[in-house]
Amino acid sequence: MPENRFVGDVALTYDQTIAGMFAPEVLDPALDCLEALAEGGRVLEFAVGTGRVARPLAQRGVDVAGIELSADMLAELRRAPAGLDIHAVEGDMATTRVDGEFSLVYLVFNTITNLTTQDEQVACFENAARHLAPGGRFVIENGVPALRRLPPGAVGVPFTVTDDHLGIDDFVDRTHLQISRSRHFHRTADGTFREFTAPFRYVWPSELDLMARIAGLTLEDRWAGWNRSPFTGDSASHVSVWRRPLA
Repeated sequence: MPENRFVGDVALTYDQTIAGMFAPEVLDPALDCLEALAEGGRVLEFAVGTGRVARPLAQRGVDVAGIELSADMLAELRRAPAGLDIHAVEGDMATTRVDGEFSLVYLVFNTITNLTTQDEQVACFENAARHLAPGGRFVIENGVPALRRLPPGAVGVPFTVTDDHLGIDDFVDRTHLQISRSRHFHRTADGTFREFTAPFRYVWPSELDLMARIAGLTLEDRWAGWNRSPFTGDSASHVSVWRRPLA
């Protein structure tokens, strides 16, 4: 089971630290895309967290369930508006089962990389496939590893630099283990900075396609973002859709 890092103050302040992800221009295209891909069926969010995506999706009339490793994050979900509309269970997204079948399982905001071994990531695909009805889809939003942006001799790449947030990805293991470390420095109310650091396993789109094949899923679409813009060799992120066969 992956390490539970989203506890205590991290869970309490999580929505504040990702406030920009709630902006309509960020969130609405994701909601539009997921609602369309669900085609009126039930949906399941892996690593549902505080419900940034699940709650407004449920408010659109979509039947949403979720799996979340952190009890503290689930507590924040249930305290939030419309949080009780989500049937969310505590557990590991690579192994935990939710009753019934779903037309869509989705995983947003780079969260597949919270699983820090290849075996765990493969198990996540297999768990998604077990939840899908025939013809159902598994969707992942994930960044393309920024290794090509590393200057010679450097190990880290900044991904956010603002007055209130500095974020750096350190690529600490560039072997087959593919371990990176995301370091976040957030400004607090008294002007000091609080650090949150966690390991991740970066993964390439082509590797995710192989994981999908292991789970019996086939790539249907890949875009550069939720607005379905074309994915190219210069894209910094991707939204990928794999589908379970109808038969």
